Amino acid sequence: MFGIGTTELLVVLGIVLVLFGARRLPELGSGVGKAIRNFKAGISGKDEIDVTPKQEAVTDGKPAKSTEPARSEP
Repeated sequence: MFGIGTTELLVVLGIVLVLFGARRLPELGSGVGKAIRNFKAGISGKDEIDVTPKQEAVTDGKPAKSTEPARSEP
């Protein structure tokens, strides 16, 4: 398809190993995998993000205090 043989693939992988190091390769692979998965989900129209609102705890008929910091309106 792309005309990349075994030798070219090994050279590219060697360059990536030198640039990023052996410790960062699993993180790099994980990041690429997540990016591809999100891209495919975006193309197909599926939304994997949970959009259900959080329910606040209610005590004595009053909502509990929020743990989120207060936002200032501009």
